[in-house]
Amino acid sequence: LDKTINSYLDVWLGPRDPRVKGWLLLENYSPTFIFSVLYLLIVWLGPKYMRNKQPFSCRGILVVYNLGLTLLSLYMFYELVTGVWEGGYNFFCQDTHSGGEADMKIIRVLWWYYFSKLIEFMDTFFFILRKNNHQITVLHVYHHATMLNIWWFVMNWVPCGHSYFGATLNSFIHVLMYSYYGLSAVPAMRPYLWWKKYITQGQLTQFVLTIFQTSCGVVWPCAFPQGWLYFQISYMISLIILFTNFYIQTYNKKASSRRKEYQNGSTATVNGYTNSFSSLENNVKQRKQRKD
Repeated sequence: LDKTINSYLDVWLGPRDPRVKGWLLLENYSPTFIFSVLYLLIVWLGPKYMRNKQPFSCRGILVVYNLGLTLLSLYMFYELVTGVWEGGYNFFCQDTHSGGEADMKIIRVLWWYYFSKLIEFMDTFFFILRKNNHQITVLHVYHHATMLNIWWFVMNWVPCGHSYFGATLNSFIHVLMYSYYGLSAVPAMRPYLWWKKYITQGQLTQFVLTIFQTSCGVVWPCAFPQGWLYFQISYMISLIILFTNFYIQTYNKKASSRRKEYQNGSTATVNGYTNSFSSLENNVKQRKQRKD
């Protein structure tokens, strides 16, 4: 099966980059595909399995997990920035064979970036175990399932050069994101966490900047394959659409709803009197819902 799949891929996409030959998980596509199918099966069956079970807290392991991904993202960001600087990478278009030793440094870091997408499947599994099923959205599943597969192909055909930019920005955003998630797993820290909204804004900014930088490679081409540039632009557009919808649903509509409730006096006061019963009932509901 591996030989058949590899032969088809080589016919469609041309020869692979020999610098990654024999690297863990890169030799054949089957493991990456199987991991992705297993991920989707767990997304489908996990909530059904947990339906009649108590949610797990996972507080301790969440702190360790998110701290680990924060440090990994910080390492990747630092290595990518220094590698690009050492190789004298051209912002507008950089091919995959002119950076010398810096290219190999970028390739090694981007392998970790690819592998981190497998680790990040745990994001969804923690949602399932904690019964936070409302967070398992189409955007969440689409983003996690596609990134691992896309980066398998990137690592085999364009593992350095112009591929560095999106991964560098994403690693920086993930430092902010996973540090937030790690700290929010500690209840005492939650009142001090203010940057959740800005993480989504940062992600949208990342996608726009990646489209701009990728488009530079189309306008001022170099030896970097054009097909990969067009694919990346298309993928970034899909993420912008989904993340913008998420942002509107999460922040704009909630803010509008809170304003309406305030104007109607439904949450704070009714005819000038404090609605203590309503506030108490909401607090009780929140305590019941939050097990950790």
